[in-house]
Amino acid sequence: MAADMLAGRLHVADRRLRMETVPVPEPGRNQVRIRVKAAGVCLSDVHLIEGALTPLYLPGDVVTLGHEVAGVVDAVGDDADGWEPGQRVLLQAGERDRTGTVFTRGVDYDGGWAEFALARQDTVVPIPDDLPFEQACIIPDAVSTPWAAVTDTGRTRPGEAAGVWGVGGLGAHAVQLLRLVGAAPVIAVEPLAAARERALTLGADAALDPGDAAFRDAVLELTGGRGLDVAFDFAGVTPVREQALTVLARRGRLVLAGIADKPVTIASDSTFNYLQQSVLGHYGSEAEHVEQLVALARQGRLDLAASISDVLPLAEAEQAVARVQSKQGNPIRLILRP
Repeated sequence: MAADMLAGRLHVADRRLRMETVPVPEPGRNQVRIRVKAAGVCLSDVHLIEGALTPLYLPGDVVTLGHEVAGVVDAVGDDADGWEPGQRVLLQAGERDRTGTVFTRGVDYDGGWAEFALARQDTVVPIPDDLPFEQACIIPDAVSTPWAAVTDTGRTRPGEAAGVWGVGGLGAHAVQLLRLVGAAPVIAVEPLAAARERALTLGADAALDPGDAAFRDAVLELTGGRGLDVAFDFAGVTPVREQALTVLARRGRLVLAGIADKPVTIASDSTFNYLQQSVLGHYGSEAEHVEQLVALARQGRLDLAASISDVLPLAEAEQAVARVQSKQGNPIRLILRP
């Protein structure tokens, strides 16, 4: 094996992404090394490069990016029992220590924008042979975050009316997942016409422009006059929250999956209280959510083929980041392939 590999390294001090040659890491105790076959480019990666996010637990100021990773087991460290070279796997997007602190892959320790990546053995998840690496790698985060929002935080039940604001990388999956759990109708809310069309192809029952003067009337008509049982903000902007609160049903829930770093304003506490509504914060997912999604994919219930907007060589990571920044082609996910 070559002693060196290519990696996309973020230098936190000057927020520069550099493609560098670094030593291939050796697995330590309880660790597995995987040969990376696919790694997703997430908006969080862009936020790290731009400075909107900063690693909390990174020792030093350089890290290999990439928290959405799939590949094959390449080498197994001591006490990493049950893993064999050649197994097809994805990696959880992070790991917890004994105190419960979450360390995020590609943020607090080296991630998968590289030819090889290390993972603690309990963060490695086997995947079926017929699940392409490009689809498998985005399950942790791009799919598991909206899945956890839909099933856990939002507690979405069959037959409930659901609205999804922002149908990009997370919201596009939320539309599919809401349909999977039986929400009806599923209403996508998105200013971009192309994204609205895409939402309809992914299973939305309706796709509305939030700027339409008849927006509220349209939601009420689609829901038989009651409004939304659960609304999801995947856009992370204040006007979304304000609009969603105007179309919530009695006991309706607004789930904040997007992060605006702004105050959340409830126009009237008397109406909010009388209707017994709630605003729920959401962040990320747990290990079991990833495992549930792999099980769904194994049974053919989850098809993520439409989510893979393009596949680029790892060496073109900087171009991939630029495309996500500019929203060129309105991608759901761009994938890097070493």
